[in-house]
Amino acid sequence: MNNNVLVNEVHGGGAESESESCAAELGLLALCSPAGCGLRFIPSTSSLHGFVTVRNMKGSFTALRCVLQTSRCHGVFSSLARRLSSASGPGPKVCIVGGGPAGFYTAQHLLKARDDMVVDVYERLPVPFGLVRFGVAPDHPEVKNVINTFTQTAQHERCYFYGNVNVGTDVSVEELRKAYHAVVLSYGAEANRSMSVSGEGLAGVFSARDFVGWYNGLPSNKELQPDLNCETVVILGQGNVALDVARILLSPLDLLKKTDITQHALDILAASQVRRVLIVGRRGPLQIACTIKEVREMINLPDTAADMLPADFESIPEALKDLPRPRKRLTELMMKTVKTESGQHKANKSWGFRFLRSPLEVLPGPDGKRVAGVRLAVNKLECSGEDAKAVPTGQTEDLECGMVISSIGYKSLPIDPCVPFDPRSAIVPNNMGRVKDTAGLYCSGWVKRGPTGVIATTMNDSFDTARMLLKDMDSGMLNLSVNKPGGQEITALLKERGVRAVSFPEWEKINLEEVRRGTAVGKPREKFLDVKEMLAVAWS
Repeated sequence: MNNNVLVNEVHGGGAESESESCAAELGLLALCSPAGCGLRFIPSTSSLHGFVTVRNMKGSFTALRCVLQTSRCHGVFSSLARRLSSASGPGPKVCIVGGGPAGFYTAQHLLKARDDMVVDVYERLPVPFGLVRFGVAPDHPEVKNVINTFTQTAQHERCYFYGNVNVGTDVSVEELRKAYHAVVLSYGAEANRSMSVSGEGLAGVFSARDFVGWYNGLPSNKELQPDLNCETVVILGQGNVALDVARILLSPLDLLKKTDITQHALDILAASQVRRVLIVGRRGPLQIACTIKEVREMINLPDTAADMLPADFESIPEALKDLPRPRKRLTELMMKTVKTESGQHKANKSWGFRFLRSPLEVLPGPDGKRVAGVRLAVNKLECSGEDAKAVPTGQTEDLECGMVISSIGYKSLPIDPCVPFDPRSAIVPNNMGRVKDTAGLYCSGWVKRGPTGVIATTMNDSFDTARMLLKDMDSGMLNLSVNKPGGQEITALLKERGVRAVSFPEWEKINLEEVRRGTAVGKPREKFLDVKEMLAVAWS
């Protein structure tokens, strides 16, 4: 073992003020360590966090026992001792790449399954929670409550969070595989599926992923600046994300002001001229991809009417009796909406589904630079039910609009040349989470199965991957007889490369500041949009 080991992210469970005073005291007392023991504590600017340099591993735990006997901060250093012991101990060490739902659910299951397991979570951004933070709609705070569960996992004494580390750039997957007994890829789907039609690059055409990232504060989308000085927006795709976008575009500003939507998005929405949103799908009402909750929310939007085409539902009643209950309830709600809205007063805003339509071309305006409409192929269905296939009839239809938002899906990208990747399905080829032809490498979440399902789907998927990994440990397929260095080795590599990770306590500093900023304006939080600002707070 390297005799100059750097152990990162050591933190305990005491009160913040007590821990800070202890850290300051340690800086003066040098841990009260015996002369020559070689244990040195360098306090960081974050509470409950520091770097421990162990120059002589043999004497280090003797020094820790000395501290525990003499310090009045016993609880803090008991936790420090446990963390240092587990990080360098002989138990299995697993690395998870991606700090979103799939990563934390995988970590949760692994930590519960074995009391000697150490799990390190690496995340490209300084902040954790992935799509729960950047994908869930701001007016769905109840969905974000799962963050409480993820926080408990991150604070587990055998779990370490390393934010601000870009796997594939700052450290390779191969280096992770050498340092850990197993590596789990849970980095999600960060790219958009292309419509592959002409005009896709015109001004005013956005992917739903980027648009959602814009109003949810994803740093890479902070400069989006969508021009909402138009009456009609066309959204291509009829999944839950499409309805989230439609709802945000049409919601009263007073409702959005009470959410964690970003202030820069609120400012642009306040000046919006959008009054009509059409949500276009290539198949029919019986194949629509959204759920009943999202449709009901659209129906209940204040001063907003549903604009449906009765002809789309003429042949539906006879098929209702054979539908599964969730699909039947959703279809009945849409049919009821068609009848109800036909006799209601005129609202200021409207939304509607347009079925059996596929994009052929995004049409430019007179300047040739900005979107002015979209040309759609009119489809018919072959077969029925979920297996129905949309086939063009040869007819087309043009819709005028000032903005087009493509919500036809996300896709994962390859992370490292050493990791197998299927470019067609945009996933890592795997068998129940075990990456094909690559020992010790696993995957969970969207990079495993594609960008489908809700958070509960990801939970079950991640638990399946964790069970496969544990099975391989029990069977001997994963060799646990060799003591792996885990995060100690990777932290040393990152330090050599000038990469400073953000610990979970440092993320909590960002969190507290975002909540403080939000409270000042009557919101749950006001997110930082710039990575440099996040790091400045984390390391202040």
